[in-house]
Amino acid sequence: MEKVEESANNVEEEVERVVKQARELQESGASLISKISNEEQSLRHKANSLESSIRRLRSLIHSLLSQKLLDHNLADKLKEDLQRARCIITDGDAAAFLPAKAQGRFLRMFLGPINVRASRKDVQLKVKEEYNSYRDRTAFLFLLFPLILLILRSWIWEGCLPAFPVQLYEAWLLFLYTGLALRENILRANGSDIRPWWIYHHYCAMVMALVSLTWEIKGQPNCAQKQRGVELFLQWAMMQGVAMLLQNRYQRQRLYTRIALGKANRMDVVWGETAGVDGQLWVLCPILFLMQGFEAYVGLLLLKTAFAGVVSEWQVIFCGVVLVLMAIGNFINTVQTLVTKSRFKAKMKRTKSKQEFH
Repeated sequence: MEKVEESANNVEEEVERVVKQARELQESGASLISKISNEEQSLRHKANSLESSIRRLRSLIHSLLSQKLLDHNLADKLKEDLQRARCIITDGDAAAFLPAKAQGRFLRMFLGPINVRASRKDVQLKVKEEYNSYRDRTAFLFLLFPLILLILRSWIWEGCLPAFPVQLYEAWLLFLYTGLALRENILRANGSDIRPWWIYHHYCAMVMALVSLTWEIKGQPNCAQKQRGVELFLQWAMMQGVAMLLQNRYQRQRLYTRIALGKANRMDVVWGETAGVDGQLWVLCPILFLMQGFEAYVGLLLLKTAFAGVVSEWQVIFCGVVLVLMAIGNFINTVQTLVTKSRFKAKMKRTKSKQEFH
């Protein structure tokens, strides 16, 4: 009996001790969080001040150049130093204290009002690596899926595609472009430099894939004529897969060069404006222009089949218009990229020749 009472007293004392430790832990945790919060606020203020200083100095250099009060060589060196300073900030742990980019409606629509900005740099880099891996995987599927459909159409389906495999492919396209758009919006929120056009391009592709799911795939009679637009679209998708594989390889090599030169941070997804591998660029650009022309051709063919009464659904007209608009947007963006790249090269040559002269 005495042992039972002693055991009960011990349990009571143990519970009181645990409750006391929990309160002490809570107080210590609250004190630490308050201290960290104050220090974090101070670092955020310093980061904002440094960002403002970089913007102000860039504006000042531009103003002095326009008034011819600053030598061009010195101005270029100062701009590179400022860019390098910004890369040091954005590429290190201090990036977590920079003002976060506003999250767009697309992210809020799918994920709600949550913060997708990672506070640690290694987590941000994992997000980017996952995006690159996703692009690599989907590029192979982009090439393989339509190739299998076209082979089966010729060998097994006697030149007439069944509706289900085509709609399954269109559902996969919707999943693909939604995944790309989500990942690119998250990358932008974490400081990546992605051209807005590519995100808008994927929005358009998402809408087109969604609309095409409601498009009735007609068969016999005159199957070849009715499915001519589908056949050309699958052929274009194969070209798109090849172009995606080349772009992924080319852009990654260029990104490593830019990071080494201090002209990009590790979260950037490069789109073609500066250093690169010329041999690959000469291969990539004709393929891109050919694919864009073929994309516009498929869109115009869809419009032609709709207005000629062969396939008169509204989905055909909608997909045709979207394909033409996407082709025009891709062409303009590619030309802007090449112009920017040529200007950069001309600037580098001028700088090099002046250095050799002096």
